[in-house]
Amino acid sequence: MNSQFDPNGVGVKGTLFGLPYTLEEAELVVLPIPWDVTVSYGAGTAEGPAAILDASSQIDYFMLDKADAWKHKVVMAEVPEVWQSLGAELRVKAEAYIDWLESGSDAAEQDRMEAICVEINKESTQLMTYVEQEANYYRQKGKKTVLLGGDHSTPLGHIKACIDAYKGEEIGILQIDAHADLREAYEGFTYSHASIMYNVLKETELAKLVQVGIRDLCQAEADIIANDERVTTFYDQKLRERQYKGEYWSILCDEIVASLPQKVYISFDIDGLDPKLCPNTGTPVPGGFEMEEVNYLFRKLKESGREIIGADLVEVGTTEWDANVGARVLWQLVNLFS
Repeated sequence: MNSQFDPNGVGVKGTLFGLPYTLEEAELVVLPIPWDVTVSYGAGTAEGPAAILDASSQIDYFMLDKADAWKHKVVMAEVPEVWQSLGAELRVKAEAYIDWLESGSDAAEQDRMEAICVEINKESTQLMTYVEQEANYYRQKGKKTVLLGGDHSTPLGHIKACIDAYKGEEIGILQIDAHADLREAYEGFTYSHASIMYNVLKETELAKLVQVGIRDLCQAEADIIANDERVTTFYDQKLRERQYKGEYWSILCDEIVASLPQKVYISFDIDGLDPKLCPNTGTPVPGGFEMEEVNYLFRKLKESGREIIGADLVEVGTTEWDANVGARVLWQLVNLFS
């Protein structure tokens, strides 16, 4: 650490939040995963981690409810260029495949398109393994980890690593999102961005999934929510109706927190916010939260005494505004760990 660092002055160029820490001394490592191969609407969030890194040095460190937040040693690992390059290559193929599906699946192209789907599923599986290994590497060194996507397919290996670190204990996920992400192999992609929570429920020992702000889903997802006792969903519509009838957000937050076990992983898809805050996210949806509403929920979670064991932030766009908001969301998120 640079002993001359001035938290009231200019941040260190090229570091996360402009902080002066090294990867070796980090207490928390942010893992950037530049991947948005399976997105079904707007691409580009693979570049979100780099955009957030660039924007992050513009934040100010002062927090009303935490003294000397800048002393929390947070560092971003290097963007894995191999996965970034492969993701860009596969994204071109995925766009051709998705266009083929949406155009009626011409039989003359079926063999070629199915081969693309097989290739993407194979490489996505390898990515999940890579992410899990990276998370385990840092966690075994005693560091906390937060994954920064990319699309919402990227955190699966990270979630697995965090859950496996607490074998035998009940783990819950608090998911902030516009979408339920409970589709099985959406569009044929096993690790689709729209399938992350389906895969978590299927491939881990998660005790509880608490979804907040959901406002865009299909019937099959609604059926899972209705029939899987591990899933509790606070729909955006229902939350708003209760507020319109006079219930305070603080009371609703208490109910959300009470539905979670003692150890909690936070999965934050930026499209859970009002799209004015994230207009270039992969799949923006009208409605959603103000940033401070989510920050308040997180503070209530922290005040409840629950332990936050890991987190991710995904689907951040690359414009100056999207990156600016994403950097501030990430700043609030990482500071929940200290």
